Amino acid sequence: MENLVIRLGSNLEDPVNWLVWSAQEKEIIASGLLDNAEDLSSLSERAGKRPVTVLVPGCDFYLKWVTLPAKASRKAMTAIPFMLEEELSNDISEQFFALGMRKGQQQAVAVVSRTKMQKWMDCLKEAGLFCDKMLPDILALPHTSGTWTFASLGNQAMVRQDEWQGMQGDSSWVLPAIEHYAKQQNTPLEVANYSELALTNLANVNAQEQTLEMPMQLLATGALTSQFNLLQGEYKPKKKASGDLKKWRLVAVLAGIALLVTFIDKGFEINQLKKESAALSDQMHAEYKRAFPNKPRPVKVRNAMERDLAALQRGGGGVSVIAIMSQLADAFDNSQVKPQSIRFDATRTELRLQAVANNYEALEMFKRLAQQKGFEVEQGAINNKDNQVIGALSIRS
Repeated sequence: MENLVIRLGSNLEDPVNWLVWSAQEKEIIASGLLDNAEDLSSLSERAGKRPVTVLVPGCDFYLKWVTLPAKASRKAMTAIPFMLEEELSNDISEQFFALGMRKGQQQAVAVVSRTKMQKWMDCLKEAGLFCDKMLPDILALPHTSGTWTFASLGNQAMVRQDEWQGMQGDSSWVLPAIEHYAKQQNTPLEVANYSELALTNLANVNAQEQTLEMPMQLLATGALTSQFNLLQGEYKPKKKASGDLKKWRLVAVLAGIALLVTFIDKGFEINQLKKESAALSDQMHAEYKRAFPNKPRPVKVRNAMERDLAALQRGGGGVSVIAIMSQLADAFDNSQVKPQSIRFDATRTELRLQAVANNYEALEMFKRLAQQKGFEVEQGAINNKDNQVIGALSIRS
C-alpha cells in the first residue's frame, strides 16, 4: 500500500515536507517541499485514494505520563485534564488531550493547544485532504531503550528521548540542550544519530552514527507503524461519504435512533449531576457557616473559602508570595528570567512559575542565584518558542 505522509510546520507559513511511500516495496514513489500550507491543495491529486498521515512539530506538545488509580474506569479518564491543570500554563479548556499507550496505572497523554490543532485540521480540509492519522514528529523517530534518537530536517532538529518524550526545534538550541543534559549525567549520553550534523563534539555524548536515509523516509516508516493517533474525540476521522444514499439509508436511520437515545441518556445524566451539584453547594455553605458563623452567606462559596483561609494563614505568620518574590528580585534581574504565570501553594510554601528566558543558561543562572538565597529549586518541563526558552520551576522556601 502507498501512503502520502505530510509534515506541517508549527505555523501555516512554515515549509511543508511531503513524501509518497510504498510500504510494500519499501521505496519512495515521490517527495517534495512546499513553500507553506497554502500550497497543500497541490497534493490532492497525489493523495488520490492513498491514506494520508500527517506529522506535526513536537515543540507544540506537552507529553506526559499520568498515574491513574488502580482499575480506573473510562469515566475516570475524563479527569486527566484536571490532574494536569497545575502543570499547564493555559486553561485546560483551551487544550486538547489525546491518550496514548497505557502501561499498568501509567497513561500516556499528549497535550496541544486546541487553536493549533484546529488550524492544522482546517488547512488540510481546505486543501481537500482527508487525514487518516496525525502524530507529533518526535514520536515517529526510532526508539531504543537507553538511547536517544536524533534526526534533522532542514534547520529543524528532532530528538526522541524515550517512548513518550522528546524535543524539537531549531538545531541552534536543540544541540546545546542535548549537551546541557549530557553534562549532568555520570555516564556518556548514548545518541543514535540519523543526521549529517556532527554530534561528536558535544561534551559527554556518545554519538552512534546510523545509516543515512532521507529524513522524511525515516519519519514516514515510523509514523506508519506507530499505534498512536492524535485524531481522537471531536477530531476522530469520519469515513468518507458514499454516493449511494440508498445503501446507507438504514445505517443513517439506526445512527439517528442511537443519537436520540444518547441525548435522552445524557439528559438524565445532566439532571442527576445538577442535583448532586446543588447538594454539594448546600453542604459547602453549611461548612462555611460553621467555620465563619459571623459572615454573611457568600454568592461564590468556594472563592470565599479560599479568600478567608488565605487571610487566616497570613494572620498566622505564613510566608507570603510577595515576601518570596521580593527575595528573588535579584535572581530575576541578573538572569533576565521573566515569570509568565505564578501559582503559590501556601501549605507547602511553594512557588510554581512558568518562566521565559533567552536561553537555557539564563534558567540555570536563575536556579543558582535562587539557591544562594536559601531556596530549593526544581526544574520541570522546558520548551522552545519564538527563539525563547519556556520552563517550569518549583521554588520552596
